[in-house]
Amino acid sequence: MTEGAVVVEEEQGRVGQDPGVDALRDAVFRLRRALAAHPARLPDREAAEDELAALDSMAREGQPEVARLHRSLLLVVGAVGSVSALAAALGELRAAVDRLGGARVPEQGSGRSADRPACAGRREDGQQPPARAEGFRQGR
Repeated sequence: MTEGAVVVEEEQGRVGQDPGVDALRDAVFRLRRALAAHPARLPDREAAEDELAALDSMAREGQPEVARLHRSLLLVVGAVGSVSALAAALGELRAAVDRLGGARVPEQGSGRSADRPACAGRREDGQQPPARAEGFRQGR
């Protein structure tokens, strides 16, 4: 079978699947490609590649187990989460896992959940709470 036929056959197998599973497969593919293209030596590269292969396998089988998805995501983040060049692809993977797990995905770039108000650090009267350093006695 030629390479093009494999791609067509693979795409045909995806028709009718859960869009969340498709998003997971796409995110795994993007992160695997970004990791392969990253030239630096990473001590945990093999662990990340193994978990990405496991995530891909789970996605191919259909509806993956949510707890296993989260475990694999944590292992991948632990292995390559400090590599800024992989941040976008890693964020896509996290969002795909969160969608399948029913979690609320944070708004892009906000660092907060979509259901958390922007003023969560403010008091009810709208004022900022006092800084923790106030009232601290020096010299003790």
